[in-house]
Amino acid sequence: MNIGQAAERSGLNPKTIRYYESIGLVCPHRAANGYRDYRQADVEQLQFLQHARAVGFTLDECRELLDLYRDPHRRSAEVKALVLERVAQVDEQLARLEAMRDTLVTMAEHCAGDDNAECAIIDSLAQPMPFKLV
Repeated sequence: MNIGQAAERSGLNPKTIRYYESIGLVCPHRAANGYRDYRQADVEQLQFLQHARAVGFTLDECRELLDLYRDPHRRSAEVKALVLERVAQVDEQLARLEAMRDTLVTMAEHCAGDDNAECAIIDSLAQPMPFKLV
């Protein structure tokens, strides 16, 4: 099947599929005329990538997961370790987002929000940050 058909079946757009090919995540066969010739296995790998990206895996993590997906002798312990590592990263992101939210709420609470030029939010943003962003 051509890239348009593979895109339709996988739910990805052709540009994304070409990008995945350019970085070596997928390697479709080439027809005699040089055009990409996607097989069902390629579409399944594209669907796998789409799902892995949707749950937040990076491209490097996707590469590792895809290697495990292709390996019939994989150990599920390896896969679980990758997922648990990603869960820890998500937990860290959530903690940073919660801290940002708390800071924003505090800023809003200290601002009168009226027609006065004095603004506690502007004053707060003008001060050195009390913490370092990661």
